[in-house]
Amino acid sequence: MKSFRVAFFVLLLSFQLQLFSTFGKSDDDCASDDFVEDSSTARKLKIVAIFTIFFSGSIGILAPIIGNTLAFLKPESNFFFLVKAFAAGVILATGFIHILPESFERLGSECLPDDPWHKFPFAGFVAMLAAIGTLFIDCFATGYFNRFHQKNGPDTEQQGLDQTSGFDPLIIRHRVVSQVLELGIVVHSVIIGISLGTSNTPSTIRPLLIALCFHQFFEGMGMGGCIVMARFKWKTIATMVFFFSLTTPVGIGIGMGISSSYNENSTTSLIVQGILDSAAAGILIYMALVDLLVADFMNPKVQNSRTLQIEVNVCLLIGTGLMSLIAKWA
Repeated sequence: MKSFRVAFFVLLLSFQLQLFSTFGKSDDDCASDDFVEDSSTARKLKIVAIFTIFFSGSIGILAPIIGNTLAFLKPESNFFFLVKAFAAGVILATGFIHILPESFERLGSECLPDDPWHKFPFAGFVAMLAAIGTLFIDCFATGYFNRFHQKNGPDTEQQGLDQTSGFDPLIIRHRVVSQVLELGIVVHSVIIGISLGTSNTPSTIRPLLIALCFHQFFEGMGMGGCIVMARFKWKTIATMVFFFSLTTPVGIGIGMGISSSYNENSTTSLIVQGILDSAAAGILIYMALVDLLVADFMNPKVQNSRTLQIEVNVCLLIGTGLMSLIAKWA
């Protein structure tokens, strides 16, 4: 068991060091601002992106689900706490580093009218409302399902839960968390897919493709961990995996379809994408901090082990660090 945890640390640290080593290799690119469009090459790269991003996302989300059959990846194992801490760090950095700055950039664009877009921080406001809305959904949905089960008894078939789980308020909570989390991820994934799909510049698409593969893989690990904790029926799991894996490729397909007429600097495009980005950021930040990190870090098993406490904190930092580095390309 301990050897698996050590190997996990070594793998994450070595990958992060590799990213650090390549972080400054493209500095010479700043000497040129000329981006050559090549629709034919770009189309081929987009088709490659659809399949590679689909497979990387699928592998990421399926890893915790399939790995749940192994003893060291069971939800109650120490190693699973490390995986969840890493995944929560990925989701937190996705909200703070990848999405929120994009929303501020879009809603503060020079292409938007000065009044009202430059006179009020709409990006932060929408993110705040989304976080509060997520709290409301979290609270009322969990309460509703708990009252439903207490009144009518467990209807596992109707609720999509594993029939062996019975009524367990903690499982109900994990179920709500996983579905709200997927909502935030899906919104963001469609937007980044459209952004890639509308680009006709190969030099922009290539690094973005690689970065998005890692992005979807790590995000998938976080999503998969939540699904495992929720103990859904296999039919529900398959549906959630399907939606997660397909959202970015579908976004790329939409982007390819509208690329000839799409203007990313149009007023409508900036406002719609900016608001959706802000909402997705608010959802993911709330979910990462409140529903994932607090729940695990305050777990008695973590609190009673100083070694495990240190390990989960290190994994959190590695997760946020990796996703922050990936922001250089995506």
